[in-house]
Amino acid sequence: MENKRMENKMKKQQQYLFTSEVVSPGHPDKCADIIADSIVDKLLQDDPLSRVASEVFVAGKNVIIGGEVTTHSKITTQDYKNLVLGALAKIGYNGNPYFSKTQCLHPDDVEVQVLLNHQSPDISQGVDRDSGETGAGDQGIMFGYATSETRTYMPSAIVFARMLCDEVYNFALANPDKLGVDIKTQVTMDYITKANFENCKPQKIHTIVVSAPCVESMDIKELRALIKDLISKAGLPESVFNIDDCIIHINPTGKYVSHSSLHDSGLTGRKLIVDSFGGYAPIGGGAQSSKDYTKVDRSGLYVARYIAKHIVAAKLAKKAIVQISYAIGVAKPTSVSVDTCGTCVTNLNDDILSEFVMENFSLTPNWITRKFNLDQPKVGTFLYADVAAQGQVGKDSYPWEKLDELEVFKELNK
Repeated sequence: MENKRMENKMKKQQQYLFTSEVVSPGHPDKCADIIADSIVDKLLQDDPLSRVASEVFVAGKNVIIGGEVTTHSKITTQDYKNLVLGALAKIGYNGNPYFSKTQCLHPDDVEVQVLLNHQSPDISQGVDRDSGETGAGDQGIMFGYATSETRTYMPSAIVFARMLCDEVYNFALANPDKLGVDIKTQVTMDYITKANFENCKPQKIHTIVVSAPCVESMDIKELRALIKDLISKAGLPESVFNIDDCIIHINPTGKYVSHSSLHDSGLTGRKLIVDSFGGYAPIGGGAQSSKDYTKVDRSGLYVARYIAKHIVAAKLAKKAIVQISYAIGVAKPTSVSVDTCGTCVTNLNDDILSEFVMENFSLTPNWITRKFNLDQPKVGTFLYADVAAQGQVGKDSYPWEKLDELEVFKELNK
């Protein structure tokens, strides 16, 4: 009996789970982020020297824009309102006739309030220097992360949760007579052992959760069959996914029709873990959306991810966490540190990597801006509104995801 009990205990121990979630652009928090970054895009396109630190609150039929802006753009209150409506329409809140005005936000009901002030001159005097250098727009800490778990050097759970979310969301956009666009997905990876987790070796997808609104006429069984079919089409790798050996929860509380900000308010910057690394790594002290490129909450994340990705892609470590910190008005970082979580190759260590980064990369706001053209958002390269919708890191098309210094890092291992 005792041996049997021990066998059962051992079986239960052969599991090490980690979970990440993702929300679609139609989630109210993401709506707030996308609206805020549509404003950043517009102001920087009109005036690349614009300084933006706005917040967006979406509640019911109301969109409130507040914060500080300094710009030579001739943008008007009506322009702000048009940006809001345009962003919501692109997201999918475009007057869908299959959801009533009590079930879902409709654009002709939206009330926009603009409460923007000028940025404090006490801040701008430290940021915009006579020397031409740009001081950090705020103090703070930022973390970048990379792992060898996936092709994009992103953690597996959030990569797969994003794949699922994209599949369901794109179906909802194409089939407004079936699904709404306010969607959540979640993926739990089973590493089997802690050692596998530490060595970036996910074994299988253990659990999938998808929640999506549907039209009132759809039966819950039909909805679950539809979503399950979308899960099977999402392109999850067969090496870790077997639909018959995976726990799947689809709308676990049942069918729901009412969604959008009418039923759940949204606020800028409330999805930091969704936007970054799915909880696999520390996150910085501030959000990215709504801020111009001088705000190191944004630019610092991008360059920290860039450095971490190069370290892993150059095979110097299986995973890397890069922390950068800044003082407001000071260009150079106050600290840079690399932590490879014990996975660094034998001839290197974290001290060597940290020193290498500090010596070879300026990491000032001006350097980061020029490196990634952060003052020039445009169609064909990147728009901040699209970044807000898709996640701040992990998409190959982003300039800060390019591996253009790989040979420099590889020299360390020779």
